[in-house]
Amino acid sequence: MLQVQNIVIAGGTGLVGRHLAIQLDPNLFQIYILTRKKRPSQDNIHYVVWDPASGFIDDTLPDADIVINLAGEGIAEGRWTTSRKKALLDSRIQSVQTLKKWISSRRNKPSLFIGASAVGYYGHRGDEELTEDAKPGHEYMSQLCMDWEKSSLEIKPLVQRTVLLRIGIVLSMEGGALPKMLMTKPFGFLSYFGHGRQYYPWIHISDLTGIIMESIRNQHYEGIINAVSPQEITNKKAMYDVAKKTGGIFLVLPVPAFLLKLILGEMSKVVLNSNRVIPQKLRELGFSFKYIEFDDAVKSLL
Repeated sequence: MLQVQNIVIAGGTGLVGRHLAIQLDPNLFQIYILTRKKRPSQDNIHYVVWDPASGFIDDTLPDADIVINLAGEGIAEGRWTTSRKKALLDSRIQSVQTLKKWISSRRNKPSLFIGASAVGYYGHRGDEELTEDAKPGHEYMSQLCMDWEKSSLEIKPLVQRTVLLRIGIVLSMEGGALPKMLMTKPFGFLSYFGHGRQYYPWIHISDLTGIIMESIRNQHYEGIINAVSPQEITNKKAMYDVAKKTGGIFLVLPVPAFLLKLILGEMSKVVLNSNRVIPQKLRELGFSFKYIEFDDAVKSLL
């Protein structure tokens, strides 16, 4: 008989955490989601109050076999003012440090820690192919991801195995990039950004949760992993694929780079940067993607 494992998920009420929780077999896992507000338990999903800003986790949280950290404020949810940049960094570092403190206090340590990072680590790199061994970029997002990963790796000596996922643009209709891509659909047009030749590394939500689940099952998943689809696609091609799959006739129009910079400031790099990220480790590990083609991924969601 298989032993039931306890999984702690920080950021478990977000897009990825919600999808992951319903994928995990309730006969194999008890799930403890860290949340700022108390919530009632549902079947095998339990909610435990925490406050990363003060380093607090409620002492009702039992020992964990696996800890997954997906916590952090949304990168594209506000202009990058000085205070916003601080909030983005603090939300990530404080979450990691709170988990590190909690793990350190337990007699029975988790066997696995899975942490999140982002492809923003690589910065704007044009057509350069970026595997997990590529050096970081030299801009704000790169520094944020480096600090995030450095903090997460402080947990490595406390557990048997550590996985850090550099996550691309997540495709889902419940959040992420796709609903934003469709915002102008009611007006009869869709938009790409700047010249549209920038590479957008993407991942279907089902494949992202699949990578996390495979990281739990497979001991060979370790270290930095690019969590992106094998298909390399540009922003312009992606928007034409979206237009094709939504049905109806749409104009696909550019939004000038200068206008994006004027409106969004430094945050415009989120849509103007080119990251040609390659899932080299996933290829070597033989991970089986459900969605390799961008248009198939969009069709499945629409």
